[in-house]
Amino acid sequence: MQFNQVLENVTTYEAGKPIELVVREYGVNPKDVIKLASNENPYGTSPKVIEKIQELAKNMFVYPDDSMYELKEALAKKFDVTNKHVIVGSGSDQILEYCVHAKCEKDSKILMAKTTFAMYEIYGKQTGAKIIKTDDDQHNLEQFSKLYKEHGADVIFLCLPNNPLGECLDKDDVYAFLETVDKETLVVVDGAYQEYASFKDEKKRIVAKDLIANFPNAIYLGTFSKAYALGGMRVGYGIAQPEIINTLYKLRAPFNITTLTLAAAIEALKDEEFVNTCIAKNFEEMKRYEEYAISKGFEYIPSYTNFITIKFGDKFVSKTVAQKLLERGVIVRDLTGYGQNAIRITIGRNEQNTKVFEQLDEVLQNLK
Repeated sequence: MQFNQVLENVTTYEAGKPIELVVREYGVNPKDVIKLASNENPYGTSPKVIEKIQELAKNMFVYPDDSMYELKEALAKKFDVTNKHVIVGSGSDQILEYCVHAKCEKDSKILMAKTTFAMYEIYGKQTGAKIIKTDDDQHNLEQFSKLYKEHGADVIFLCLPNNPLGECLDKDDVYAFLETVDKETLVVVDGAYQEYASFKDEKKRIVAKDLIANFPNAIYLGTFSKAYALGGMRVGYGIAQPEIINTLYKLRAPFNITTLTLAAAIEALKDEEFVNTCIAKNFEEMKRYEEYAISKGFEYIPSYTNFITIKFGDKFVSKTVAQKLLERGVIVRDLTGYGQNAIRITIGRNEQNTKVFEQLDEVLQNLK
């Protein structure tokens, strides 16, 4: 059977391994598995959200409000915009897909960092677009500027902070770069981890309202999957000028968000205290990983997210380390597929992190 030729060059996204796989393949007790590969909030969902979902579970037979009025109003209030500036998707990655398909076709150009969220390239290649990457793994705006002057771009992806590495550009530097970008280029600022970056360093904070006011060709993306701990509910959003939002809506299928997902996201926005508490704990625990890496002589990338990237240099092979940890019930993300001899570890709860250090010590000792 013949399929669209552009799909021949598209790789399948590999998600973090689920707990069920570890239990099934390695016989680990489910209670002993520590999953720190998908950057979920290890403190779980706000109790207020859980209570609301339990209350509304009886309504799951009813189609959701396809206008998403309540959630859009809540997001508009949070970001000090109108609901005409808001689009909601099944995770922010669905809106990434809308952005690419709205702007790109065969031979369009997409500019991104060498090592960044894999779906940018996957969605781009689905349209036949040409992918242009910087030489540096981390975001380097000098290289972005150079490549943009040489090639131009229909879409630019800026992941702030960057997944899977964790670094983050300063807002002022980002704005200076955007001043040089043609208004026909769609700039996608992926803020999936912005809650963490803003908490750690005010210089990293991207204010969606200011971004789209200064750069009407930009769209800010956010998600409820990380700090708001709704990864399993699949809900994200975009903030942009109405012209962009109205165009993206042409790509949206009806009822792309569930009844319970809408309720969960609306309730989650009401519990900012829970979110801020989780973020504060995250950075307290991250210090332990930084100290651990230093004690072992490993390089790590200073992170503005809820994960940390630890590089092994020529000391160990990350794929082997990740596999040995997996067999012990500790799930981390091997970054070999991103061209990195490194692992990415979601910052867990205190007791989880203690166990990770213990298991990692044993694995490294056995690999010497």
